Amino acid sequence: MPNNNTKKGILHRYQIARGHLDKVISMLGSGEYCIDIVHQSLAVQAALKKADNEVLKNHLETCVSDSIKKGDSKEAIGEVMQVLKKR
Repeated sequence: MPNNNTKKGILHRYQIARGHLDKVISMLGSGEYCIDIVHQSLAVQAALKKADNEVLKNHLETCVSDSIKKGDSKEAIGEVMQVLKKR
């Protein structure tokens, strides 16, 4: 679980992504130029990627680190590898 400062930063990144997504939806509704919509959609994806990276970084620094210290590294590493395969 992220500490409060980390959680605030991650939440902020997801809120940025939501703002970009709201803009995409608005642009579609008002008939904006397709390329402009795609650019805004790419901003959504970039914002989500940044947020996901922060969540993963926090997980590595906390949960995975704790698992390795307890001798449960195989499961923790496997879990992270499954996430990385989906990227």
